[in-house]
Amino acid sequence: MKNQIVKPSILPGFMELLPDQQIAFNNMLDTIRRNFEKYGFLPIDTPIIEKSEILLAKGGGETEKQIYRFNKGDSDLSLRFDLTVPLARYVSQYMSSLTFPFRRYQIGKVFRGERNQKGRFREFYQCDIDIIGNGKLSVINDAEIPSIIYSTFRDLGFDSFSIHINNRKVLNGFFDYLGIADKAEVLKVIDKLDKIGFDAMKKELEDICDNGQVVGKILGFVGIEGSNKEIIEALYKLDIANEVFKEGLDELSKVVRFIELFGVPDKNCKIDLKIARGLDYYTGTVYETILDDYPSIGSVCSGGRYDNLAEYYTEQKLPGVGISIGLTRLFYQLREAGIVLDKDVNSLTQVLIVPMSEDVEYAVMTANSLRAESIITEVYMEEAKIAKKLTYANKLGIPYVILIGEEEIESKILTLKDMRAGEQKKLSLEEVIQHIKVGLK
Repeated sequence: MKNQIVKPSILPGFMELLPDQQIAFNNMLDTIRRNFEKYGFLPIDTPIIEKSEILLAKGGGETEKQIYRFNKGDSDLSLRFDLTVPLARYVSQYMSSLTFPFRRYQIGKVFRGERNQKGRFREFYQCDIDIIGNGKLSVINDAEIPSIIYSTFRDLGFDSFSIHINNRKVLNGFFDYLGIADKAEVLKVIDKLDKIGFDAMKKELEDICDNGQVVGKILGFVGIEGSNKEIIEALYKLDIANEVFKEGLDELSKVVRFIELFGVPDKNCKIDLKIARGLDYYTGTVYETILDDYPSIGSVCSGGRYDNLAEYYTEQKLPGVGISIGLTRLFYQLREAGIVLDKDVNSLTQVLIVPMSEDVEYAVMTANSLRAESIITEVYMEEAKIAKKLTYANKLGIPYVILIGEEEIESKILTLKDMRAGEQKKLSLEEVIQHIKVGLK
């Protein structure tokens, strides 16, 4: 009986890449990881599956609707929907073994059962860093985060990007000063100004506040522009009689000053009083990063300061600050925008060794010698004409081919073909290694 053929496919909202795309993706991931480690962040890796009671400790709402939840025997299990909740559990569980401030990074997949739509994924990589304090955490840490963002996106190949920064205390204190009761709703409206536009934001604010004078003051406040120094000066001149506002403004002023000391140019970091961040737990500094040439992509890196990371798992106060890069979405959006990454890299192989006779022993020994010098080497083992073997190297973009026939085996002089320059030379093994190392640099 003939087997029934099942059409190969994957679920919507999941991303698979061809090898050349996966190489580009991995290069981005490695660049991000190197930058995180350059600033002294330690790697951790939490389980993809957590106890549902851990992930849902904060309560239901949108999280419970989006979570992938299932039972295995008597266990109620869920797939992690972000890396922050597992971090909170991790720090609470291993607190006595950790050194504070605890600087961690984690790069891994998370899962959300969102409505399927273009550019939104149900399985995706997040790249997170957080600095966690035990009881307290200096606000200067908030200033170091933009320097990490700056270093990372520069190394990813971007020159024109803006790190937008604000402080939730400045906004909350200003709204208290105006007597606004429903600050959370006002924050949500302001946070989506760039998506809905000024007129729509004004209308929504009028529906919430029911006071034209208050709405006018809000619009004037979030519309303050200028250099970072000019915005800080303008905020101080408002002379807002609210302690939360004053505290937030002092923090923002200090953070901006230290961001400059950390080496981030003014053109890449801007105070933006419209940035509120929608998540409830941000309590101070907040960040959003925009690629200036591709604003439609939206924020490519965001985060902020929170007062108590693990309040649902321990009574110990654990303040922190962190950011997250949604790598899968970023990579997808860059491809859609036509920003080609490593477009000519279809293989990791640097050298293809092509045996020209039935004797492949010397080819294998040569490959061993190259690999011992950290040169990525592949041996073409299949029987085929030389033209086909060279076509294989061309299709994969392999830069060097070594041809080994009876003459090469006898003389121990190899034929090295530079596929990019279209040249070939007769060299000893030691000369081949040196030539390739210089060429690859």
